[in-house]
Amino acid sequence: MLGALGAVGGTKAAKPTFISYVAPEEICMKEKEPDEKTTNIFLLPGEQLLCEANTVLKCTQDESSQHGICGRLICTNFKVAFLTDDPKAKENEPEFQNRIVGENDITLQCVDQIYGVYDEKKKSLLSGQVKKYPEKLILHCKDFRVFQFCLKFTKEEEVKRIVSGMIHHIQSPKRLKRLFLFSYAAVAPNYIALSAKGHTTMFDTIKDWRLELERVKGYMKYKVVSANEGYEICETLPQYFVVPVSLSDEQISEFKGKGIPIWCWSCQNGCALMKMSQLPKEQDENILQQHKEFLDGIEKTIHRPPYEVTLYEDLSASLPSLQEIQTAYNRFKHLFLIDNRTDYWDSDVKWFSSLENSNWLDIIRQCLKKAIEVSQYLEVENTNIVLKEENAADLCCVVSSLIQVMMDPHCRTQLGFQSLIQKEWIIGGHCFVDRCNHLRQNDKDEVPIFLLFLDCVWQLVQQYPVAFEFTETYLTVLSDSLYIPIFSTFFFNSPFQKDTHHLAGEIQDAHSKPLRFHSVWNWSVQFNAKAQALFRNPLYVNKSKPEETLQKAARSKHQRQLSLPLTQNKTSLKKGFFKDETGPFIKNLLGKRISKLISSPDEVPDNSRWFYDSWHCKPLDLHGLILPHIEGPEIRVWAQRCLRWIPEAQILGGGTVSTMSKIFEIVEELQILQEKVEEKHPVLRQASRPSDMVLKMRQAIRSSSLYPFALLHRNSFKPKPVIPTSTWRGLEAEDDLAKRDDEFCDLSII
Repeated sequence: MLGALGAVGGTKAAKPTFISYVAPEEICMKEKEPDEKTTNIFLLPGEQLLCEANTVLKCTQDESSQHGICGRLICTNFKVAFLTDDPKAKENEPEFQNRIVGENDITLQCVDQIYGVYDEKKKSLLSGQVKKYPEKLILHCKDFRVFQFCLKFTKEEEVKRIVSGMIHHIQSPKRLKRLFLFSYAAVAPNYIALSAKGHTTMFDTIKDWRLELERVKGYMKYKVVSANEGYEICETLPQYFVVPVSLSDEQISEFKGKGIPIWCWSCQNGCALMKMSQLPKEQDENILQQHKEFLDGIEKTIHRPPYEVTLYEDLSASLPSLQEIQTAYNRFKHLFLIDNRTDYWDSDVKWFSSLENSNWLDIIRQCLKKAIEVSQYLEVENTNIVLKEENAADLCCVVSSLIQVMMDPHCRTQLGFQSLIQKEWIIGGHCFVDRCNHLRQNDKDEVPIFLLFLDCVWQLVQQYPVAFEFTETYLTVLSDSLYIPIFSTFFFNSPFQKDTHHLAGEIQDAHSKPLRFHSVWNWSVQFNAKAQALFRNPLYVNKSKPEETLQKAARSKHQRQLSLPLTQNKTSLKKGFFKDETGPFIKNLLGKRISKLISSPDEVPDNSRWFYDSWHCKPLDLHGLILPHIEGPEIRVWAQRCLRWIPEAQILGGGTVSTMSKIFEIVEELQILQEKVEEKHPVLRQASRPSDMVLKMRQAIRSSSLYPFALLHRNSFKPKPVIPTSTWRGLEAEDDLAKRDDEFCDLSII
């Protein structure tokens, strides 16, 4: 862009009159323009380069967004990627790397919104509505990453090509077979895509269902049926599923799979958890009467008078609607999509108010409450529960899965949890394509139901970490895998849709072979062994022998009273993010809205309060029932997933990582002592030696609360005041501070 300056003739050089209006960092960027030949493009099998732009500046999130790294911006049929040869970028490569998606890679399905900047004003870019091309692109991702690309130094033709290409390939509606999933499966080497099938139960055969019935001892009253084999009866049901023994194949065919109680899980006392979709509302009275008589006949078989009864729980009436969940999450995610540091600190003073108004944490609380209520009926009341919903594939999946995680210790292991997701979500027919909006066909159907479930599980993992074999890092990576279109696990609406799209291309010949889709449960595709070690909790207490007495960790009453009262006579904690012990000054300081939260009704409903209280009075059984704390302070933000890309949100030398670091030191010392004992006494040498996982994790720990996704050396932390200076100067005295709303308060500590 800068022309060469020639020398002026004559004996004496003329005084230079050129004035540069280009910022120093821009000149530096121009000098370091990368060579196209040296910037390598790594493409997966079936991945094609669609458009590219050179001399693009990837900006950092500082106040002016004028600093960054120069490179190439490319768009393929799989991802948007930024390529650079800058040595600083290579030095800052993270240790926890994904083999498929790099640090500067964004899959097309992961892009949430595309914005263009015109004269420092941000505008949403929609397909077919771009008349003037922006000077900067801002990409908001569904995993809460924010990318800013400056196009000031890019050729006009390349700007048009990259902007229009990205908008078209990301936001335009597409057909299912146009996803990269099919291109990759058709060209990729025929590797063992389902190697995890020998460990994670896929529930795609009759044998898998029978083994599950035998595991939970539900084979006495329930059976596996194959009436829907070939999807002859219903396309929303799997080919094989479990129903009460009294249900015949003719009855399943009569109602086309609608209104049929589908078995999910059986409790140790014989009670079962089932789900059922509702009949269409346009059915006439005769069909509805036949359905009522049909259900009465099933209940007589399920019942074991006078010990068991059956209750129906309509989740559509007792839990938030899909539209409410969508609205809450849209408000919630904007708290973490920060364009620059200035916006972060401006929003910090009213962050808790925005979090409250989003209503996302309250929806998590309601789902956990409902799971507690149903657990009471199964555990204590000896009652069969049938969860009802319009299609039995959204909130039914959330509640039924949470109940099994809380009541079945097998579901708290990594393989058990993966098998649970296969059973309740994949085979259960959750509409991942529609709910994740992979095809960009209808934004109204995009509801993060699966993310809601993972967030609920994260709450349990945080409260009872020793009871889970997997870590929060595993849950975070699992949430990211929703948007990687090389795995079929989260890219179909039902087993029927997957089985009918298993052939490559639009026109098939006689020699066409079925595609072998990859399963997300084969984690070696994405991560190496060192990274996968972070998925497993080294402090997990495994149940070695069934006949051994479980060691129960007793908890003091004093600690229990800090979270929930032991009796009805004591004042209970209230709803909200703060405890009831706060004094009047703090209540005034927090503002009117937070004060209303503190004086709101009890969290646990009256009909299950005694069950909730009595369980929390007992010693903890790590391999038994676990109930979450659902008071306001206990329901927290999933920091590792939501805040990992915001450097200012990290706790330097703090958080759970610092605690785990100390624990790893103790575990490492015990391992060394064990090795010394084995050297002196070879007879005591165990058959299976402890792995080096703990040592590797201990060495990899950095003093950042968001490890392993955020490392200190990758970000420059610029100290900022908790309250902006302009706001701080406007606060006169303490009495005046107490009268102000919560947006002027120091609420920076989560």
